[in-house]
Amino acid sequence: MLSLALQRFREQCVTVLRPDRLRQVVSIALLAPALILSGCGGRPIGVMTPTGVSLPGTSGVDMLVATTRAPSEDAAILFSGERGTGLRLDAVTVSIPPKANREIGQVQWPTKLPGDPLKDFTTVSVQQLDAGQGGKTWLKQHLPKNRRVMIFVHGFNNRYEDAVYRFAQIVHDSGADVAPVVFTWPSRASIFDYNYDKESTNYSRDALEELLQLAADDPSVGEVTVMAHSMGTWLAMEALRQMAIRDGRVSPKIGNVILASPDLDVDVFGQQISAFKGKGPHFTIFVSQDDRALLLSRRISGNVDRLGQIDPSVEPYRSALERAGITVIDLTKLKSGDKLNHGKFAESPDVVKLIGDRLVAGQTITDSEVGLGEAVGSVALGAAQTVGNAASVAVSTPIAVFDPRTRRNYGRQVERLGASVGNTLTSVDTVGTSVGETAEEALPRRRGVAADPACFVIRDKARADACDGRR
Repeated sequence: MLSLALQRFREQCVTVLRPDRLRQVVSIALLAPALILSGCGGRPIGVMTPTGVSLPGTSGVDMLVATTRAPSEDAAILFSGERGTGLRLDAVTVSIPPKANREIGQVQWPTKLPGDPLKDFTTVSVQQLDAGQGGKTWLKQHLPKNRRVMIFVHGFNNRYEDAVYRFAQIVHDSGADVAPVVFTWPSRASIFDYNYDKESTNYSRDALEELLQLAADDPSVGEVTVMAHSMGTWLAMEALRQMAIRDGRVSPKIGNVILASPDLDVDVFGQQISAFKGKGPHFTIFVSQDDRALLLSRRISGNVDRLGQIDPSVEPYRSALERAGITVIDLTKLKSGDKLNHGKFAESPDVVKLIGDRLVAGQTITDSEVGLGEAVGSVALGAAQTVGNAASVAVSTPIAVFDPRTRRNYGRQVERLGASVGNTLTSVDTVGTSVGETAEEALPRRRGVAADPACFVIRDKARADACDGRR
C-alpha cells in the first residue's frame, strides 16, 4: 500500500508543475507513511455483513446510521465513498468483545473474516429504515429515560464501517446514556482525496441539517448533543450555521457541540460561530498542538491555523474563546497509540469517560459541584489536591482544561496558591494566566483589558499582543 502511495506521489510530481499543487503533494508524501499506517493497517475490508450472533459476555451497541453515500454493490461494504442521492437511514447493531478481551479506546478490527465476537468488533444486524417515519420510530424505541440523543459526524479518510465502528467504541467506552446516531458522508478513504472529501462535506450540509431537524422536532427527544471529528467539524458547523440562518436560531434542544481535532480554518470558525449571535449551543473543543494530520491540512490550506491545533493559553485565542464561553480541552501532552495524534479524544480512557460523564449531559468540565481535588483525578485539572495545598499546584496530569466558568468559580483560590509558589501557575488556566505566564504579565487582562474581537484572527504573536494591549 505504501509503495502505491509513493508511486502516486511520483506521478503527480512529474505531471503537475504548479508550485501550490507541488507543495500539497510533497506535504502529503512526507506524511504518507504515518497516514497510511494509521488507517486500515492491513486489516480486511468489508465487515458490515450481519452475523446475527450476539454471544454471552459481549456488548451490543444499537445505532441509527444516516448517510449521503451511494450504496455499494458489495453487501459487506454496504456503502461506498461516492455520493448518493438523498438521506439513507439504517439501524445497525455492533457487537463489542468482553471487557477482559479488549483495550478501552481501541476499535478491535478482525484480522480475518468473519470476525470472532469474543475478540473482535462485529456487525450483528443491519436494517434499512424509511428516511422519515423510520427514523422517528427508531428514536422513540431507543431513547433512554433522559431522552438524550448524540449525533456523531466523522472526519476525513473514513469508510462507512470506520465511522460506524468508531462511534460504537466511543458510545460503549464512554458509557454515554444516549440514543446514538451516526452521520456518515461520502469519503473515499484515501489520503490523496482530501479535496474530494472536503467537497463531500459541502454536498452533505443539507442532509445533516435535515437529520438535526428531525431529532430536534421530535417531541420525544429532550436534548441533542452533536460531536464531530476532524473534517466533520466543518460539516457540523455549516449545518448548524444554516439552521441558524434559516430558522433565526439553532434549535434550543441542540445544547452542546463537541468539536474534536477540528480541521477548521480559525478565521472561518470565527465567521461560522458569529451566525449564532450569542444564542447558539455550548461548544467544547479538543485541541492538540502535536496533531500531525492538522499540520498537513494547514500546509495545504494557505498555512492558516487550524482550530484543532491552537494553543488556547495564548492570545488572540485566549480572550476570544473566553468571551464566547467556549471550553477548550488541550490534549497536547496526552500520549496515545495514534501515530498522527489526531484521534486522542476517542482513544484515551479518561477523555471518553469525560465525554460520557459530563459533556453529553451539558455539564461544565469543572463546576461548583466538583472540588479541585476531584478534578485532578477525573478531569485532569492539575490544580491543588485540596484548597490550601500549595505544593500541588504544578501539573499532575497531561490534560489541561480551559473553561471560563471554572475561572470564575475558582479564580481567587487558585491565584492565591499560584502566588505562594512564585507567582507562576503551571497548572490549568483557571485565573486568566497562561501556562508559564507570570501573574504580573497577566495583570492587564485581569484589570479588564479585553481583546478586540478582530484579534481572534491575528496569528502573528507580536501583532496579537499589541492588539490585546499586552506589550
